[in-house]
Amino acid sequence: MVKRRVLLVAFGLCLVLAFSALGRWQLGRALEKEALLADTAGVLAGPAQPLAGALAGANGIRKVAGEGRFLDTPPLWLDNQRRGQRVGVRQYCAFQPAGAAAPLLVDLGWLPLPGDRTLPDATCPRGDAALAGLLAPPPAVGLKLGGGLESRDGGQRWLALHLEPAEVARAWQLPALAPRVLRLDPALPLGHERDLELLSNTLPPEKHRGYALQWFGLAAAAFVTTLLLWFRRKQ
Repeated sequence: MVKRRVLLVAFGLCLVLAFSALGRWQLGRALEKEALLADTAGVLAGPAQPLAGALAGANGIRKVAGEGRFLDTPPLWLDNQRRGQRVGVRQYCAFQPAGAAAPLLVDLGWLPLPGDRTLPDATCPRGDAALAGLLAPPPAVGLKLGGGLESRDGGQRWLALHLEPAEVARAWQLPALAPRVLRLDPALPLGHERDLELLSNTLPPEKHRGYALQWFGLAAAAFVTTLLLWFRRKQ
């Protein structure tokens, strides 16, 4: 009986440590996203930097503007993208900024996906263009399940489960693609529904804090149960 109780107490303490670690992780994610939102707000309030110069500089979020040309590539659709309560896909096309070493993917916005999951017929723009927006990392993903990129209609369209510019460059036989993407300014008369919200497809900070509270609550419950198992009298 004593040995069994010791094992149960040890298991309970392991649960306390595991639940506490998950709670701390959720709090850390909340702080990271709050810092991201604060940095983005500061960037958007400032002037736009030249696109080519921002691409050559340090990684980070930058408000940019610049000229260049769209490359002759097929549209890339990023799957499982939410806009409010609606689920659809987000279109990306390759753009070569003037003076930049490598092209980058431009987010042209969101379109709904019908029940039969037929991809939209929208194509990529062609020729010269002046763009502006937010230079940022690709959309974050959770668990990467299955292949990340697949060809549709003989390469006329591509579907991605998670966006990795290096993988897209290999599929399109491009020398390289910039590691960041351009979130196109919603005011430009180009593309589809869009905004500059970086957390539109992920949990906001308050959700992470809520989950952290749940994990800490489970840790407290496991701790109380462990104490009861340890101090209870033998039957």
